[in-house]
Amino acid sequence: MSETDDAQAEAGTAEGQGPVLISEALDEALAEKREELFEEFDLRDEFPPAVMREAERRIENVEQEIQDELDDRQDLRDLTAWTTDPADAQDFDDALSVEEHDDEYVLYVHIADVSHYVHPDSLMWEEAVERCNTVYLPGYTTHMLPPALAETVCSLVPEEDRLAHTVEMHLDKEELSFEEIDIYKSVINSDERLTYTQCEHRLDDEDAPLHEENTLAFDLADRMHEQRKADGSLVLNPRRDRAHTMIEECMLKANKAVTHTLMWDRGVEAMYRVHPQPTPDQWNEALKEIQELDGVSIPGEAFGDDPRKAVNAALEESPGRSLDKIQRAVLKVMPRAKYMNDPFGGHHALNFDIYGHFTSPIRRLSDLINHWIVHTNEVPEDLVELCDRASDKQKDGETAERLYKQFMQEQGLDPHAVNNRGVEVVPAEEADHDV
Repeated sequence: MSETDDAQAEAGTAEGQGPVLISEALDEALAEKREELFEEFDLRDEFPPAVMREAERRIENVEQEIQDELDDRQDLRDLTAWTTDPADAQDFDDALSVEEHDDEYVLYVHIADVSHYVHPDSLMWEEAVERCNTVYLPGYTTHMLPPALAETVCSLVPEEDRLAHTVEMHLDKEELSFEEIDIYKSVINSDERLTYTQCEHRLDDEDAPLHEENTLAFDLADRMHEQRKADGSLVLNPRRDRAHTMIEECMLKANKAVTHTLMWDRGVEAMYRVHPQPTPDQWNEALKEIQELDGVSIPGEAFGDDPRKAVNAALEESPGRSLDKIQRAVLKVMPRAKYMNDPFGGHHALNFDIYGHFTSPIRRLSDLINHWIVHTNEVPEDLVELCDRASDKQKDGETAERLYKQFMQEQGLDPHAVNNRGVEVVPAEEADHDV
């Protein structure tokens, strides 16, 4: 093993522990459960042959096509960029670059340019509309796009030229507000693909490659996180590691930049993400339930203020065993977020007046459509129907995921372990788990 592998194994990380070992009988039971859920929620698993053929044809001579695109795109291949994803990620749709200057930060979020390959007149687009989302079950993924695209030419793999949609944000050094936003087509070449664990190591090791870049990105993200929290954004998972915080905050900033540009600079419809707020009575119900938990209290100075801040304060000061209970109390009263063709109402949990998705076009239809609108300034005629469908299919996928995890737990499997480590089918006598 490499030194990195040794360190991961010693730390007991997912990368070091290896896959969860299951028997053939349990593997078959899981497959049967997936089929049952796919049928119940009308989730597609296999791609139609015509869609697969179109995808294969679309990536023919793609290396030359990327080189030809350099004439019409910004060439950012010399800009240091990297991806950070879970160890078992199959596609990499976002990369970061960051610079610090005397009076500003420049944050680049490079997003896979899926709309270059998948357009409204294609079979792949029609299939994406049918699916609306990639569905991630522990140890099993059913993609929104054919794997020929999702896992190859659209994925920002390291040391390969890739087409991207770059969101370049110039941020005021003090307020971290947008001084300038530029969204454009680019060609990038990612320097490295990091797992979250590797990112943590890079932050700690001053001699490691990309240490300075990751440190700068995290310091900026940490400031954005604290600012967002102070502004009243709900943070239900306050103890995320630095790597997750870095990616989450940079993606939130990019999504916000794009949808503000669409609304205020262009005044166009798009697939905005709207999250209604609970009623005062519902918030009171949640806060009362939280206060009654053992070892949990809501600081007096926070209680009479914004309830989101009160929950944040309770989460930060509560014992670890209470985190799930606090989260459940809030989620019980929280309405579902949905896609709409205008941002009216804003996103309550994030406390953003305008918000939408842009950073995951490989796995979300909303992002793919927003890429198309940003590039062409053309809004699909059936945008309202697309918003409704994407909202419904997201709910279906999340419900299927919840029921699948529940089934795994009934079989003695830890969904979190399977998610992080994957599974390997072995003879029953060697298995960690059997039916």
